[in-house]
Amino acid sequence: MTARLAGGLGAVLGFLAVAFGAFGAHALRSRLSPALLETFETGVRYQMYHALALLACAWVLDRRVGDAIWGAAAAWLFLAGSVVFCGSLYALTVSGARWWGAVTPLGGLALLAGWACLARALWAA
Repeated sequence: MTARLAGGLGAVLGFLAVAFGAFGAHALRSRLSPALLETFETGVRYQMYHALALLACAWVLDRRVGDAIWGAAAAWLFLAGSVVFCGSLYALTVSGARWWGAVTPLGGLALLAGWACLARALWAA
């Protein structure tokens, strides 16, 4: 992954997090139970955190601060983890299909691996 791609994807994820947050606050507040709304908001929050993490990866890759292989791996894992973790939470809350909850931990593992890779990239500096 290049710095440009990581930064662009981070910006898109951040944009979508704000849009989904507004959607949850305005369109879903009256349609979801408080527990499901909290689940949706957890997805939004984690998506924003990892949008920022992708921007950090872009910085690492652009400035060659650390090991580029690990920085690129972190970026891919943050992207995949965000899609799987946050996406499964969104799908669970909007569809009501509880089986999406079984998918969520896979995304969480990808996010954790992304943080480990980012740490490795920075320690290599």
